[in-house]
Amino acid sequence: MSTANDRRDSAFAQRLAERAATMETVLADILAERAGQTHPRLLAAMRHAALGGGKRLRPFLTIEAAVLCGAQAESAWLAGAAIELLHCYSLVHDDLPCMDDDDLRRGQPTAHRAFDEATAILAGDALLTLAFEVLADERAHPSPAARAALTLGLARAGGMAGMVGGQMLDLGAEGRWGAASLDVDGVLRLQALKTGALLRFSVEAGGVVAGADAATAARLSRYGAAVGAAFQIADDILDHESDAATLGKRTGKDAAKGKGTLVSLLGLAEARAFCDRLIDEATAALDAFGAEADVLRAAARFVGARRS
Repeated sequence: MSTANDRRDSAFAQRLAERAATMETVLADILAERAGQTHPRLLAAMRHAALGGGKRLRPFLTIEAAVLCGAQAESAWLAGAAIELLHCYSLVHDDLPCMDDDDLRRGQPTAHRAFDEATAILAGDALLTLAFEVLADERAHPSPAARAALTLGLARAGGMAGMVGGQMLDLGAEGRWGAASLDVDGVLRLQALKTGALLRFSVEAGGVVAGADAATAARLSRYGAAVGAAFQIADDILDHESDAATLGKRTGKDAAKGKGTLVSLLGLAEARAFCDRLIDEATAALDAFGAEADVLRAAARFVGARRS
């Protein structure tokens, strides 16, 4: 007999899948508009990197945050697409031989394996710049101020004080420039930049799209920060427990490189407890919204319990 939790989780999974399918179409259309504007091999590599996989969690958070704040879902599609394009660029570059040197992503060969290293670098560059092209277009939002805020937020989340800065810390944690040993605070800082910044902005962007007031924006930001932190801890747990066939990417990378994670520093049980506390923080940040925030609460629980 199914329980209320089972029905709730099933409804959330269906909503996430439906949003992902629509986002796939939005991304495909964005890339199709550029056909004939660039080298066919470059466009093919961009399509390989951006289409055909992924839960599209970041744009999902953008869309659902916008809906929570009173906007129509359709108004947030392009903002969500821009965030996903930047995320896909980061995966292409993260997989490169000079970075994590991965052969598998979303169950498929990584871009530099499917094409070549130079094409993969250029495809990543093109996806990154396309993200800002999408945001700057008036179709993304009728308000120039909102488009500017979205562009600024994405630049900060993805740049030297966000995802790129976190990747640099991550390389350092491998000992590339001498001995390196991160404590718990160091790992949390690295993860807040490399993974958390873009996830947090994904939620904040929904508020920008909807024209949320300062108090609402602050609640969304607290939720996004907690979800972003929980996401990376859950990822570390999966890297420790799962396998490549399940995850669609290589596992055990951090341990092989001697890189500290909360799992290695705290142990599996305490890392799980830490993740659970963050999920509680995320859901608590939504208290003022009442039942209308149930989708985002379910998203937080999904992040903590995911298996792939």
